[in-house]
Amino acid sequence: MRDIIHRLSGGLLPSAVLIVLLMVLPIVGAPRSWVLYLFLYFVYLTMANMWNLLAGYSGLISLCQPAFIGLAGYTLVICTWMGLPFYLGIIAGAIVAAAFAILISIPVFRLSGIYFAIGTLVIPEALRIVFFLWRPVGGEMHGGGAGYMVKGVTGVSMTEFYWLALVIGIASVFLMRLILRSKLGLGLASIRDNDRTAASCGIDVFKLKLYSFVIGAFVTGIAGAIFYIYQGYIEPTSAFNIRWTMILMLATVIGGMSIEEGPIVGTAVVVFLHFLLARYAGISLLIQGIILVGIMLLAPQGIMGFLRDNRTYRSILQLATKR
Repeated sequence: MRDIIHRLSGGLLPSAVLIVLLMVLPIVGAPRSWVLYLFLYFVYLTMANMWNLLAGYSGLISLCQPAFIGLAGYTLVICTWMGLPFYLGIIAGAIVAAAFAILISIPVFRLSGIYFAIGTLVIPEALRIVFFLWRPVGGEMHGGGAGYMVKGVTGVSMTEFYWLALVIGIASVFLMRLILRSKLGLGLASIRDNDRTAASCGIDVFKLKLYSFVIGAFVTGIAGAIFYIYQGYIEPTSAFNIRWTMILMLATVIGGMSIEEGPIVGTAVVVFLHFLLARYAGISLLIQGIILVGIMLLAPQGIMGFLRDNRTYRSILQLATKR
């Protein structure tokens, strides 16, 4: 009984208290700006966790995440224009993103390393052109491209948007923990280290990579659909933009790639930079790229990797977790 109580007080209980506090934050009258910051934080965290699963644990430097985000967003729009509830649009968007991941896995998995990255990089750009030319639901378009408003969400409050992002953000953290402690996680780790050696040991490399690719696409699609529900509008240039890739890479690299806590810390930095650099929209990507290169040079393992290598931090962590 004491052991159970100790575990609850040491890990589960603080996490549960934090989740409850985050849930009631908009109810107790927190400033709207705080709620917006946290909304973006949890959306970006979800996407960064999935990119960390691919790049950090599976060895797949995927640059086609904007494709999953954009497809999920457009699927959401199509569903709302058909009169379906937006929550069905979220699920449908995730399914379409996962199905697209399965479709493109056949050609791109024939590539490896930098060639895989380049192969996935061109996919969002191809989709951007397609959605500029294709009018998926007809009717009136908005903006310079094939942009559409999301219907049926005018009555949804910011609090509900926030809760949706909170749920998927927390779920992505627990999903990562579940995957990394399963046989799938062990198999992915061996593939990341050396896929040929893993294959010679009887591991089905293609199947495990496909699993992680599809899971990443599905969850990223959910996060993308939630983002566009809040934004209320989607168009090709922003939906299939490399900016999404930069956000995910920054959050993962700054926090620490191949480290569970990395995206949690890195995403907080990215959200801060997002609002700090809002006034420099024209050169924000350039500034973020410089920051990314600087972090890779000064702290290749990211913030959490640097802290783990720090003896003082390790001593404090051991004292905090000592039983």
